[in-house]
Amino acid sequence: MSIKDPKAITEAGTATGVKKAKLAPNKALVAGFLAGAYIGFGGLLAITVSSGLDPERWGTLPTLFTGAVFTVGLMLVVVAGSELLTGNMALVPLALFRGKIKLKDLIGNFTWVLLGNLIGALFVAYFLGVQSGVLTAELPFARLSGIAHAKGIEETEWQIFLRALGCNWLVCLAVWMALAADDVAGKILAIFFPIMAFVAMGFDHVIANMFFLPAAMFAGVADLTWWDVMHNWIFAFLGNLVGAAVFVAGSYYYLYGRDEGEAKPGDTPTNGRFGRAEARERVAP
Repeated sequence: MSIKDPKAITEAGTATGVKKAKLAPNKALVAGFLAGAYIGFGGLLAITVSSGLDPERWGTLPTLFTGAVFTVGLMLVVVAGSELLTGNMALVPLALFRGKIKLKDLIGNFTWVLLGNLIGALFVAYFLGVQSGVLTAELPFARLSGIAHAKGIEETEWQIFLRALGCNWLVCLAVWMALAADDVAGKILAIFFPIMAFVAMGFDHVIANMFFLPAAMFAGVADLTWWDVMHNWIFAFLGNLVGAAVFVAGSYYYLYGRDEGEAKPGDTPTNGRFGRAEARERVAP
């Protein structure tokens, strides 16, 4: 099994970010729809598997089971190929930091991918979750209600932001490590543990919440409003963006993406790019 080192991952991530930023709007929209649907599949599976597990008997294990099966969503996104906003929040800014794209490219990509993700997540929530009857059965409905109340009503704005920050730090590390592997098995292994971890800890993923919260609204979960849904999305988006752009893209750009100490055309021994000893060698007779 071959693997890239962090420097090589940074190069691969930059190239991927450039490719994503240059994607045509129609393709970004369709690929975004697929990613939103894939995350919806992961959410639907997570609810189905963890339904009926009484916390008084099982403790926190239901969240572990939920996280373990939810990983299928990102596996589909990465291996099958699609555009997920939360992953793009690291790779596209990395390309921007390195001067490979412009800010308008980032804004355009985020806009079309976000719209596609939303449509895909809503499609799975309404048609495959509620209209199919999967989420309206007694046990799945109870599980969905618990998730929706926690994320839409109980969490404060600060809690949503921090949980979203931690979430996308882990999600983007999963994407980052998947770039290190050249084979499908390696990518799946890289994805599994960070995604399982963020779900098990109850963190907030804005695209996953575009499935869970609307599904709860479509299913008729009590006391939840569309403002509760939008409120969660706003702060989850902001936290996800910081977790990705600062803690993943920013950190690895600083460590491996700045090309410090490398000579460029026009550099001279006295302009500060070479060490003093090297400069003396170059000017010595």
